[in-house]
Amino acid sequence: MHAPPVATPKPWFKAKRLGWGWGAALTWQGWLAYVAYAVAVLACALLLPPARSPAIFALAVVGATAALLAVCWRKGERPRWRAGRG
Repeated sequence: MHAPPVATPKPWFKAKRLGWGWGAALTWQGWLAYVAYAVAVLACALLLPPARSPAIFALAVVGATAALLAVCWRKGERPRWRAGRG
């Protein structure tokens, strides 16, 4: 007897057609991750005003960006460099 095929989960983010990285989200979970990132950056701006402490604000935004990149890496298509033909 054969085991039933395992369904591969749909990636949350599509790899970019040109360059490296991810583009538009493919699922509601991906869009939710983008919205959560935008809310996190807005919260950083409101709670840690860049005019008061630019370094702390920058670290907070870098942390939020790192978290988004980790989600994209784990849940998105594998990125690779894609150059245009010209």
